[in-house]
Amino acid sequence: MGLSSFLKNLFGSAKETASELADKAETTFEQAKETAAPYLEKAEIFAEETFEKAKETAAPYLEKAETFVEETFEKVKETAAPIIDKVESFADQAKETVTEYSDKASDALGSAAESVKEKTATATEKVEEIASETKTIATDAAETVSEKASELANDGDPDTTEKAKETINKIEEDAD
Repeated sequence: MGLSSFLKNLFGSAKETASELADKAETTFEQAKETAAPYLEKAEIFAEETFEKAKETAAPYLEKAETFVEETFEKVKETAAPIIDKVESFADQAKETVTEYSDKASDALGSAAESVKEKTATATEKVEEIASETKTIATDAAETVSEKASELANDGDPDTTEKAKETINKIEEDAD
């Protein structure tokens, strides 16, 4: 009986000790949750404020980029107008030449049409390049703001970081 009572005492006290430790761990966990709750709320508020500031900071850059694109497009249109007028004038002259010289006229009209197409294609390419550059500038600005917001958000908890990423994605989508 001595051995069996020894084993019962040994394993019985281990079971009680394990139960006590589990209860203490649960209590400690609850206390930790209660203690961390205000900090989580503060972190969430901080993240929201940071993203609002990031939006406010990015807005003028996006507006400037949009204005730049519009102004550039208008300048291209203004620049292209005299060229188009000259091409039309050239086409009129070509028509007059056709009436005088039928063989030479068909060659001249072909050249004029080709020239118009080339100049139009060149102007279109320039407009597309400018729009692409402007979009790149706007995207770079949004990425910079996004990176700074991410750096600030990385100091918070995973939920706050996730909200930060969602807001950053929205900013990037607006920039596109």
